[in-house]
Amino acid sequence: MAAPTIFRSSFLSSQPLSPAPSSTHRPTSYALLSIRATATSPDPPAAPSRPRRPPDENIRDEARRHTSSHNFSAKYVPFNAEPSSTESYSLDEIVYRSRSGGLLDVQHDMDALKKFDGEYWRSLFDSRVGKTTWPYGSGVWSKKEWVLPEIDGDDIVSAFEGNSNLFWAERFGKQFLGMKDLWVKHCGISHTGSFKDLGMTVLVSQVNRLRKMNRPVVGVGCASTGDTSAALSAYCASAGIPSIVFLPANRISLAQLVQPIANGAFVLSIDTDFDGCMQLIREVTSELPIYLANSLNSLRLEGQKTAAIEILQQFDWQVPDWVIVPGGNLGNIYAFYKGFHMCKELGLVDKIPRLVCAQAANANPLYLHYKSGWKDFKAVKAGTTFASAIQIGDPVSIDRAVYALQNCNGIVEEATEEELMDAMAQADSTGMFICPHTGVALTALFKLRNSGIIGPNDRTVVVSTAHGLKFTQSKVDYHSKEIKDMACRFANPPTQVNADFGSVMDVLKKFLLSKDSKLLCH
Repeated sequence: MAAPTIFRSSFLSSQPLSPAPSSTHRPTSYALLSIRATATSPDPPAAPSRPRRPPDENIRDEARRHTSSHNFSAKYVPFNAEPSSTESYSLDEIVYRSRSGGLLDVQHDMDALKKFDGEYWRSLFDSRVGKTTWPYGSGVWSKKEWVLPEIDGDDIVSAFEGNSNLFWAERFGKQFLGMKDLWVKHCGISHTGSFKDLGMTVLVSQVNRLRKMNRPVVGVGCASTGDTSAALSAYCASAGIPSIVFLPANRISLAQLVQPIANGAFVLSIDTDFDGCMQLIREVTSELPIYLANSLNSLRLEGQKTAAIEILQQFDWQVPDWVIVPGGNLGNIYAFYKGFHMCKELGLVDKIPRLVCAQAANANPLYLHYKSGWKDFKAVKAGTTFASAIQIGDPVSIDRAVYALQNCNGIVEEATEEELMDAMAQADSTGMFICPHTGVALTALFKLRNSGIIGPNDRTVVVSTAHGLKFTQSKVDYHSKEIKDMACRFANPPTQVNADFGSVMDVLKKFLLSKDSKLLCH
């Protein structure tokens, strides 16, 4: 779609080091901490600081020299299985469903992890932040022991993703919501511009491992509304693994479409919606040696859960009151729950936040399920929404999402198209540049504040899932007031003015007077 006339000219032209003491949670001496942990277990997942590596050695070679053994492990088990269940699978098996057809989950050996206390894990994770030590410079792999503990560092495919900004939305919170402790977790500030990188580094790393083991994996495939395909194609390109992408024709932004194309993916544009693409990719991967990369695959969630751990880390291991997450296929809401819950179970924190899942009203099956009191779930036919990445009517991870929300006293809210676009414009007007999906989450926050459920002093985190630059056309349309049946109340179109001093002065005076009449008083 061509840009409107008023926009045409402007729009189309480590290894751990000693942590600095700052929290009462942290030990005064990392050496003492290491001694205590070693006394509990002979294989701590850490090593002391060391001199700079030789100039002819890269960070993978360095990591190889310092690799230490440990007893951590993980496996696939049926999601939310009965305690008596004995069904499990190695992570090296290519399996996506349990024998009954249900979802799988990655289960870690919690007994082995509990040999180290919460103080130890906090210090270990904090010591790796911002380092270049392979692979711990990644926000995901800095938690390797909790993600994919048995993978060799040589098999990891990483762009040092994660470690994304937790932004204090000071002006937005005060001006629009009367809040002073509102934060936005910018997961879109990542390698390909969305939170999907967090899960894809884990999945593609495991595929890299399987291919080296000569397992029958020719390539990796996914159905996508945009961001998943970008992440998959980038990480596969980095590892030299073929990627196959099923996209719904004419339903994603150009910025999202060009990413897998640029990264060399084999892109199929299919005349259906995401749910149709998802059905096709599941059928194809059952017949061909193509590894399924959608969030049906629980490996993805292991990476995505690290964003929750990062939030705690960025608050110096203090737990926020609320975390609001946009929801489409619903893997992410469970991933956040899993990350928070794992921190509580292993003693890093003593509680978890309440979660809110925010859906677009045009694709709101979880919201309808929630409002019915969690009675029989019914898929919906997803309607068109500017929040295209969550335009999903039959979410794969519905059971996971319900489990997460029920176990944290969670809430589900929805946002109409006008609400989400207005919220996006309001946020942008305070210095952010967010995606429509974040507009959905902010709309949920508006509604929960207005109803008094979220208080003015509640520490609240809104998860921003993608970079606003992927959705510039929707912003152009909004500020041009060219969206049908939408008032676009916060539109800010350019002002047309003749190229002479008098005309420019006239419009500037009018603008400045509208801001503060005292500015032009003489």
